[in-house]
Amino acid sequence: MTYVPKGSAADGTYAVAIDPKTAAWTYAGLRVVEIPAGGTHFFATGESEWIVLPLTGGCTVHAEGEIIELLGRESVFSGVTDFAYVPRDARIQIASGVGGRFALAGAKCERRLPARYGPAPEVPVEERGSGGCARQVRNFAAADAFDCDRLIAVEVITPGGNWSSYPPHKHDEHRPGVESVLEEIYYFEIEGEHGFGYQRVFPSREGGTDVLAEVRSGDAVLVPDGWHGPSVAQPGHTMYYLNVMAGPGDEREWKICFHPDHTEGYR
Repeated sequence: MTYVPKGSAADGTYAVAIDPKTAAWTYAGLRVVEIPAGGTHFFATGESEWIVLPLTGGCTVHAEGEIIELLGRESVFSGVTDFAYVPRDARIQIASGVGGRFALAGAKCERRLPARYGPAPEVPVEERGSGGCARQVRNFAAADAFDCDRLIAVEVITPGGNWSSYPPHKHDEHRPGVESVLEEIYYFEIEGEHGFGYQRVFPSREGGTDVLAEVRSGDAVLVPDGWHGPSVAQPGHTMYYLNVMAGPGDEREWKICFHPDHTEGYR
């Protein structure tokens, strides 16, 4: 299933639960957990590294003897948040006094790196595009911003009425220095009641992924291959999405190829 609607997770523990098995791929995963005030969530990292990313609220992450306090944020639209990295083969506890919603962005990996804190002020923020294609990219776990083994993750804020993830691009072929193979998850939240957006993925080769999905808060779209973009925000409703990526390359890198028919004036 390429379009993953809110509430489709089989395990009631998570609002969203995507792993390599359910996605029919190898590396990338995403879980979204809602923790009530005073509540606690435990999970085993297994063969994957994970980032605990507050969507709303704050929490305390207990990992490998480390206690990592996350101040979090009011919402994904209120600004950048701090986060915690936790390694594979570990047992993790997340406790929240105030309650909140937390994304667990993961990737199956080989190296076991130490648990550590990602401060919000150190997150590189990039204003990308212009006019109707302007958007903000928060590169909290971009390949050149924070050390992970395979995981790459960023947040994007698209103003209402704008297009982002544009021009259409792909990363489904191994071409050294040009393009890297990366599985990708888009997780969406839309500001305001009744807000929605659209996500397009179309084939880069015969039999490839082809979907046009209407997305609302809590929905996700999987990109196993193909050209993806635009992500279209409804006028008057800011769009947020979390991109989670991972692939088989020896180097952890984000190398993409833009669609040749849609590049003029839009990078």
